[in-house]
Amino acid sequence: MEFTREIYWNIGHGFTTLAPMYGLLLVALAFFVYGCLKRIKVYRIGQPLDRTDHRGERIKNLLNNVFLQTKVFRVPGSGTAHSMFFWSFFILFIGTTLIVAQADFTDLLFNVKFLKGTFYKLFSVILDLAGLFAILMLGGLLVRRYLIRPEGLITKSDDALMHGLLMAILITGFLIEGARMAVTELGTPLATWSPVGLVMAQILNGLGEAGLRTLHTGLWWFHLLLALVFIAVIPYTKFRHIITTSANSFLADLGPTGKLTSVNLEDETTERFGASALTDLRWKDIFDADACTLCKRCQDRCPAFATGKPLSPMQVVNQIGETAFNNPDANLIDIIGRDAIWACTTCRACQDICPASIEHVSKIVEMRRNLVLMEGEFPGEEVMTAMEQTEVNGNPLGMGYASRGDWAETLGIKSLAEDSEVDVLYFVGCYASFDKRNITVAKSFIALCQAAGVKVGILGKEEKCCGEPMRKMGNEYLYQTLAIEIIETIKGYGVKKIVTTCPHCFNTLAKDYQDFDFAIEVVPHAVFLDQLISSGKLRIKTDTFSCTYHDSCYLGRHNNIYDAPRNLIRAAGGQLSEMAKNRDQAFCCSAGGGRIMAEENIGERINIKRVQMAVATGAEQLLANCPFCLTMFEDGVKGADVEEQLRPKDIAEILAERLEKL
Repeated sequence: MEFTREIYWNIGHGFTTLAPMYGLLLVALAFFVYGCLKRIKVYRIGQPLDRTDHRGERIKNLLNNVFLQTKVFRVPGSGTAHSMFFWSFFILFIGTTLIVAQADFTDLLFNVKFLKGTFYKLFSVILDLAGLFAILMLGGLLVRRYLIRPEGLITKSDDALMHGLLMAILITGFLIEGARMAVTELGTPLATWSPVGLVMAQILNGLGEAGLRTLHTGLWWFHLLLALVFIAVIPYTKFRHIITTSANSFLADLGPTGKLTSVNLEDETTERFGASALTDLRWKDIFDADACTLCKRCQDRCPAFATGKPLSPMQVVNQIGETAFNNPDANLIDIIGRDAIWACTTCRACQDICPASIEHVSKIVEMRRNLVLMEGEFPGEEVMTAMEQTEVNGNPLGMGYASRGDWAETLGIKSLAEDSEVDVLYFVGCYASFDKRNITVAKSFIALCQAAGVKVGILGKEEKCCGEPMRKMGNEYLYQTLAIEIIETIKGYGVKKIVTTCPHCFNTLAKDYQDFDFAIEVVPHAVFLDQLISSGKLRIKTDTFSCTYHDSCYLGRHNNIYDAPRNLIRAAGGQLSEMAKNRDQAFCCSAGGGRIMAEENIGERINIKRVQMAVATGAEQLLANCPFCLTMFEDGVKGADVEEQLRPKDIAEILAERLEKL
């Protein structure tokens, strides 16, 4: 016998079948298109934004994230189940497409059949198993959502519709197959190539041929209607993420990672800075809400949410969406809430884990810009004071600018004003210039450079804050004022290479300053020191010690630098015990997003929570590579009352203690 089957068995393949079938399909597509157009109209409320450049890279992202489920698969459990369901359902979609292609086109018009023989046997067994996997994975997701629902997982009527409709489509598909097989294939070799269908056929066989034919016809049309309803309701329900989440992989920001959009402060036609209304946001910010699947991964990773702050990145995105479609004239800041807006540390944990490529941080910064630039509002008096001190003395600590280079007076280091012929410019940063604890880090770095024969220069009193904390806190004007002055100073000396001991300075000089035609190479000290050791220019004695390491957000998630610091720890003899949250999953220290200038008055203290994670490793030292992190951890060990158990240090200090002179 030929291995194939009659596709329209028991239904008929004439006008009375095709006309209503394709007529209903056109109706479903009309509902689908109408719903999409209505939503597109709302997206257009936002400001224009071009996200069609570098199309090759965007298409690659689309293929990776949609068809390979790269981002979804990152979270075990629900991510695995979702990916397995997607692949199974996609296989079923391909199978249905092949059936339609043969029955209604190649066979109907050209008398060509390709679903036969060995190909049909493989086709049959693969689709059967795909359907079974789809039911199992969907069942697992249903149990997770309704029976063992994780805390914070939002369940709406849309979710019940999705689970019910998809499950009904899958089950009716197997019932239709079972009824057909019970009449046409039971007892034949072909039946074994549809294992799930065979089980269904054996269950239904007792109905008799007449009953099976009646059941088959009714279920066939019901199954078709379910599939068409599925298509029709996509734009009106959570099903739309099939389109919007996929599209967002193409529309994602291609970087540099974490770089904010600069405001044109010279544009006299601009009446309002930042965002307080939907019309201030970009269309992509509204589209993001439709791409969100409410999976709560961003919320689970958010350090502010984890410590009782009123900030959920998921809620921010969806509040924007709900406002856009239900109350477009409302004030976004009032809806989201000031405490939530100010709580963000810009750590990017939310964006890094988001499977839908949603951009949370830029939305929050835009609202901060409106509060600061339009309302003169800050999260506290201490932040306003820090801003004023930066305007006067070039640093938020309130120290006199003339003393910025005093820490280096006895080290043989000159300012570029005294000697501009140097190998690297060390951009010291505010904390390493004025804070006693972080000055030790600066001195350690200089000692390492001198041991390696690297000639280092500093700007001294000509250096000012890079402006990063001010920018992330919303003060774009002060940031740009500082940036332009710093860039002019550095360019004036013909600097070729800059090294920083502050990831915030590194990220700002290397990325944000590009908007002001600044293209000088910038390297974080962890990478620079790793290069010196690997090249043999710097020799470090190995002396075993116990430690854990904190991946700072601005070196890790913002710049994907994870290995260089660990290389340095190993070179120094460190026995590294990783915290449960490390590398791209690392928990923030609480100082990012300008929060270094603000008091933390709501919920638990983030730095204490991170210190407790370090204590849990049993390590004696907590190593960092960021002055903000080090400052937070020095405070955190006191707050957690673990000063005798855990000592925070910068990696440069560990290396300097083990210097081996050439």
